[in-house]
Amino acid sequence: MYDEDQRRYCLPGAHFLPPTNFTPEEALALIVLCHEMGRGEMPFLAPARSAALKLEGALPARLREQLHATIDAVRISLPPANPLRGQQPVFDQLVEAAGRRRCVRIRYVAPLDDGEISTRLSPYRVFFSRRSWYVIGRSSLHRGTRTFNVGRILSLVPLEDTYAIPRGFSVERHLRNAWHLIPEPGPDQDVVIRFQKKVARNVAEVQWHKTQRVEFNTDGTLDFRVTVSGVHEISWWVLGYGDQAEVLHPPELRRIVAAHAARMTRLYRGGNPAGPVRDD
Repeated sequence: MYDEDQRRYCLPGAHFLPPTNFTPEEALALIVLCHEMGRGEMPFLAPARSAALKLEGALPARLREQLHATIDAVRISLPPANPLRGQQPVFDQLVEAAGRRRCVRIRYVAPLDDGEISTRLSPYRVFFSRRSWYVIGRSSLHRGTRTFNVGRILSLVPLEDTYAIPRGFSVERHLRNAWHLIPEPGPDQDVVIRFQKKVARNVAEVQWHKTQRVEFNTDGTLDFRVTVSGVHEISWWVLGYGDQAEVLHPPELRRIVAAHAARMTRLYRGGNPAGPVRDD
């Protein structure tokens, strides 16, 4: 809220924000982005839209008219994401625990483990990536740093135990060159994928990974090169392009994709997809 006597913005708990002098361009950009992105249900988005509406109310009439015209002209379509329905209390407690450096105990549905697990977690960072919110920190069960999907946390109990984030820790350093979120042990691997002409330009237009390099061939195909910390995650991306993508290197990734394709063939031919084909 705005305190007219003190001419400053007030937050609950008697905290204050100093007055901020936005340029018209800054105000319009902030309001349009918050208004558009705030249509979602994920944490931070709805409050962002509420803040945009408050800023809008403080604009002169001329700028409000310009703003409405801009909002009508702009649409931001975000990819499908986990809205964390019913998980807002868990999310809020995670953010608070990370900010105060307090441990939590979580019950978690682990798809790659044996169902439900319980672990004591030191939350280093809460971050959003692609389709969902994640928390990364030290897990007592795994005796190391792990990444957990917030949407799979069944319950959370705040603890009084404190922790220190290891010196030099960063999300980027922990993930190394993972295609997304799961770095695998061992050295990084160079990957080469050839995309057919039909999808080549679409692939080249997107920055899929920080290490990618692309090169068009004379026949219109595209050689996509990337260095990743593990090849299993990227295999699913390759499979999404069907027969328009071929793994040229490394042989391990080529075998993984071929094994998935063989199982899909059996599935669509009415056979047993869980046959004896190995993917590693």
